[in-house]
Amino acid sequence: MNFLVIAQDLRVSGTSEGVVSRSFLAKLRMAYPSAIIDVLYLKIHTGEDELNLLPVDSINSHVINLKAPFFIKWLNRISTRLFNVSSYDNYIHKLFSKPITKVDCKEYNHVFVRSSGVNHETILALKGLPILEKAILNFHDPYPFFWYPGSNRKLTRVEISRLKKIKSIVQLSKSCISPSKLLSNDLDLLYESKNKFHVLPHQYDTSVFNLKEKKEKHKSNKRLSISYHGSVQFGRNLDVLLDSYNELVNEVTEIKAHTDVSIRLKTNEFERFKKKYLNHENIHILEKADFLTSSYEQMFESDIILILENGPEISNILVGKAPFVDALKKPVLILAPEVSELRSIVKDEKYIATYSNKTEIKEKLKNLILDRLNSNEEVSVFGNYFSDDNFKNQLERILEN
Repeated sequence: MNFLVIAQDLRVSGTSEGVVSRSFLAKLRMAYPSAIIDVLYLKIHTGEDELNLLPVDSINSHVINLKAPFFIKWLNRISTRLFNVSSYDNYIHKLFSKPITKVDCKEYNHVFVRSSGVNHETILALKGLPILEKAILNFHDPYPFFWYPGSNRKLTRVEISRLKKIKSIVQLSKSCISPSKLLSNDLDLLYESKNKFHVLPHQYDTSVFNLKEKKEKHKSNKRLSISYHGSVQFGRNLDVLLDSYNELVNEVTEIKAHTDVSIRLKTNEFERFKKKYLNHENIHILEKADFLTSSYEQMFESDIILILENGPEISNILVGKAPFVDALKKPVLILAPEVSELRSIVKDEKYIATYSNKTEIKEKLKNLILDRLNSNEEVSVFGNYFSDDNFKNQLERILEN
């Protein structure tokens, strides 16, 4: 069996796609130990890749510069207004297409195409290329962006043009996957695909990360530490969680004396949160850290992990940190909207609360804290959903189609 994986982000610096794409390669090797696995790496960034840790046979890297020349920017103004087509998009997609056209697709049984961010450049670069008939397209998020719950992008004629382009690519692909049941159902509806969108959840594998102790880690001096590492974009509501915890601190002596919350934020709202909770001694607002520092803190310093899904009404994606958190075997509190991907895989309702119900959030947080102060047992919040066996079984079903 010969695999080609076209990837856009393999960084160890903390992007969710970098984490899950690296882990996908590790799990693919686990499922097919004797296979040839080659990687075409179309990177748009600088940063630590540590490609030597990836269990693959070869990696061919290309750096793609997303800064277009002036004439493309000028042409884009005209094309978007007169023809509803983005000349900038077309320019970028051609840059991604160039190295793909040099691949001899006859050498491979399957080609996995993984993109990054919200623009899906690696997928859109496949239009008109023969490799598309062997391509298994991975949609980590909805595309176009107007379809993304919580986004403020409007449905313009240019967005409709993007939708038509991606639809034509989907129709000619070998197969499509997403990490979420809700997202796969939505994309089935959106693209009217001849092949049903399959589900292949995100994965996490520690073997492709060098998780050494970091000197700059935050260390709690309390018996129990609660932590959140992430962003507050796309309708995620961190305020309701912190306000609920602060009320518990003021109401329950044991919680005030023995617990704290550490928040590492990837957000431009860092200063707002820092100012709001400046005088709350049990709440620590910290700047974002690289993935290795963040991972170490959650592995060895945190006792309860927080996950915020997109909101406020629907989250049809699978958050990239879910498999990592699952591997820690610690209690988790998930804040989620009414319609949520994680609701379908969490094994006990005590681990998930609804954004719009502050009373529920406060009660479940209190119960988790008091339970954890009296027990340090491992817990399995997601059952075997992220297990190696489940990954291999789902992958085999995808490859058989």
